[in-house]
Amino acid sequence: MIDTHAHLDALDDPDGAVGRAAEAGVAKILTVGTTIEGCRTALELADAHEGVFAILGIHPHEAASEGGRVAELEPLLRHPSAVAIGEIGLDFYRDLAPRAEQRKVFASELALAELLGKPVVIHTRAADNDTLDVLSSFAGTVVLHCFSSARLLPVALERGYYISFAGNVTYPNASELRLAATQVPADRLLAETDCPYLAPQPVRGRPNEPANVMHTLAGLAATRGDDPGELEGQIESNAKVAFQLP
Repeated sequence: MIDTHAHLDALDDPDGAVGRAAEAGVAKILTVGTTIEGCRTALELADAHEGVFAILGIHPHEAASEGGRVAELEPLLRHPSAVAIGEIGLDFYRDLAPRAEQRKVFASELALAELLGKPVVIHTRAADNDTLDVLSSFAGTVVLHCFSSARLLPVALERGYYISFAGNVTYPNASELRLAATQVPADRLLAETDCPYLAPQPVRGRPNEPANVMHTLAGLAATRGDDPGELEGQIESNAKVAFQLP
């Protein structure tokens, strides 16, 4: 199994978490950097652990403070373990950076993704239309991380985006999200933890970690009526294609 989105640098014991993930059957982890320093840490973790790869970008929350550093991402993204640019996008819910600056940084990172031929991992919150607008001219691979907006689904599927579900799809009140999960074609589906956030229902209330993606897998399989083993193989295949993994 692959955890396609983890923040290992935010865990108290990332090395231990990688070991526990392996014991649970999670052989690959994509760890995310959201600032330039965070991106460097993600690469250090990837260098230290077999099966860990890095997703590097400037998060929309950091657009004001780090937006002028997009050029520094390029050499980091040329590292062999860097598999995608992310998480990038727009967040108009918390509005921790001016919206115009968020859009500017987002567009710059998409241009870098096109230059390097890298997929992009998208964070979007309370900004569905704006996110789709900025992405409309991007021809590369798109992953909608921690999918939470069912109204995005028709356009996302029409454009061939990958849809990644986190532990919140297992929450009792997430019926709309589970319905969306049944509508995603098998070859567009991914699973993630977004740890240390959004622990799945069986471990809710505890810090999340990559091993728990197995709970999300089980929840998705039950929701979709899929065999868990077959769905695991499908998600692994999807992740390898989306992120060009070995």
